[in-house]
Amino acid sequence: CTPAPELLDPASVSSLPPILPMAFIMCAGPQIITAILLVTSENARKNSIYFLLGVGTAVVGVTSIFFLIANALHEATSSSTDTGATTTDYVILVVLAVLAFSVYQRRENTEPPAWMTKLQGATPQFSFRIGMTLFGVMPIDLLTMYAVAATLARNDNSLLDAIPFLAATLLLSGSPLLILLLLGRRGEQLLPKVRTWMTANSWIVSEIVIAFFLVMTLNGMRT
Repeated sequence: CTPAPELLDPASVSSLPPILPMAFIMCAGPQIITAILLVTSENARKNSIYFLLGVGTAVVGVTSIFFLIANALHEATSSSTDTGATTTDYVILVVLAVLAFSVYQRRENTEPPAWMTKLQGATPQFSFRIGMTLFGVMPIDLLTMYAVAATLARNDNSLLDAIPFLAATLLLSGSPLLILLLLGRRGEQLLPKVRTWMTANSWIVSEIVIAFFLVMTLNGMRT
């Protein structure tokens, strides 16, 4: 009796599930608040679309750069060790620890930045720049994207395997626009409640996601 062929690549199975929840960390905080404010701006739909274009540009660009760095690091170190753990694994652990600390440190930072007052009169170009800046410069998002890229490199995945992470990030970033389009006036009443909840509780969910990612990384180091 011959064994049944494997239908899924074990490397893909071990890396893709943990990177998807990391999209929540990408969008928690000023990112989702900005998306909510833009759907109530003077040119809501166009501003939101340009915002998402900026988000996608930043995530694709930064994740690609980090993947090249992490992949080079992984190839340089994995061949010199006979254990399951490599330098890439330890870098991921350090990044996750810093990320967890950063999320906890900003848990009580509920005051919106001054630039958010400009969102009501935002232009599409301004919305695009804000999307790129929030997702391409913010330290927490940079740490998150590196953790995702390094995890893909550690599991010998390709950069294309980051597409689900990108899609999840865009879906969460675009959720205020979807709510508004689907629910109309009820959506306008719901969005402020979503903003309040995210401001108060997103750090808890983020810490749970980081803990889950940490457990998956440690489990991968033992194999």
